[in-house]
Amino acid sequence: MGASSLVAETVWKEIESTHSVTDDQISILHFLFGKNFERATRIVDQRGVKRIVGESSGRWIFQVVGESRKKEEYFCFAEHYCACYSFFYDIVNRGEQLCCKHQLAARLAASVGACVEVKVSDEQLALLLSKL
Repeated sequence: MGASSLVAETVWKEIESTHSVTDDQISILHFLFGKNFERATRIVDQRGVKRIVGESSGRWIFQVVGESRKKEEYFCFAEHYCACYSFFYDIVNRGEQLCCKHQLAARLAASVGACVEVKVSDEQLALLLSKL
């Protein structure tokens, strides 16, 4: 894990422990993630992050709205994966970013308790995951 990732992880853990964000934390995350973080904050402000939870298992995945006019929604795991084009192009292929705006929005919303929680059956969750 690189230095930037370690710094980011430390900041995320602080935010998760207090369920709030300070100006200093915002500055650090903006420095690390740039425009992706700005876009992520807009998504969170617009309540664009759903946390879809399987009722019995408690397993979950995020569904994050995009910013395009189409308002597409992307499934993601905040720390590991997003189904958006940017994730594959900028992160996997080119290695230019640590994560996409959808992952950042999911992590931020979860850390401060700003997710829209949606409960589904485990079968429905498995069906959603099978489409990835």
